[in-house]
Amino acid sequence: MGLYAVPGIESWGIMIFVLFALMAFNELGRTTRWGGIALFLVVPVVLTIFVWPVTAAPGNEYGTGTWFNWVKTYSALAGCLGFMAIRFIPGLSKKKWALTFPPLILALNILEACIRDFEVYGYGLFQGGYVDHLWTISGPWNIINGIAGLLNILTICGWAGIVISKDSSKDMIWPDMIWAWIIAYDLWNFSYTYNCISDHSFYCGLTLLLASTIPSFWIKKGAWLQHRAHTLAFWIMFIMTVPQFADRIAPVPTTHNPRAFLIVSILSLASNLALFIYQMVRIRQKKLHPLKDEVYVDTEAYKKTLKVYA
Repeated sequence: MGLYAVPGIESWGIMIFVLFALMAFNELGRTTRWGGIALFLVVPVVLTIFVWPVTAAPGNEYGTGTWFNWVKTYSALAGCLGFMAIRFIPGLSKKKWALTFPPLILALNILEACIRDFEVYGYGLFQGGYVDHLWTISGPWNIINGIAGLLNILTICGWAGIVISKDSSKDMIWPDMIWAWIIAYDLWNFSYTYNCISDHSFYCGLTLLLASTIPSFWIKKGAWLQHRAHTLAFWIMFIMTVPQFADRIAPVPTTHNPRAFLIVSILSLASNLALFIYQMVRIRQKKLHPLKDEVYVDTEAYKKTLKVYA
């Protein structure tokens, strides 16, 4: 049983190119203020006016004209611009009300995907079929992964400890968002894309998640949410502009095997349930307030992130 019917070595080459392109644009938007303004404000305005009304029109043959794509596009861009405000407006990162924005926009993005998983189950396509020109198959995996996503929301913690790095890039560092949460999120989000955007998930799932996870571990630790928002925005803007990419230019379909959907979703739920239980135990043992306190402040991952960048 495989996950994808990869056509050949050229598909892996395209995947690697997309991965490094996303990471490169992320670095441009992250390290230069002018780059961020151009990429997350100027370019989207131009595309909204002149391009997307055609390439992402409702009912188009590539499925980019759905409510979900449009909402996801602007929520990702809102995240990027909001994070830039926190990073570059003096004193804003010290305001507790401002620091509620990162967890709220993150939770909203996860909730949107959970709703989509439940919606796909509601289609009743238990033998597979097409919705908005995209192949999908309904099954218990949608419910399983939707629950995993809700658990992922509940384990978002420690946003009161968000700080701005002291180097020139002024990154938004979230020390309490340690590797365990990132991995649980990645497994959930990959399962969501596999379930709901199946034949596009090689890029919008696997490749896109690597584009934010790699820099989170090896380029700029502690800035995962910033990496994720940037790369997600880039990908969605690209696919709204070139909707035929995943279907015609470089298609990599899934194997359409129900067992694969089930296994991927069970892994997603298991990881998020384990994280939820572990986090609840820590909160109870240390008598923490889940909405105010940082949960992982005594861990090595937290200490290393805060020591190096803040």
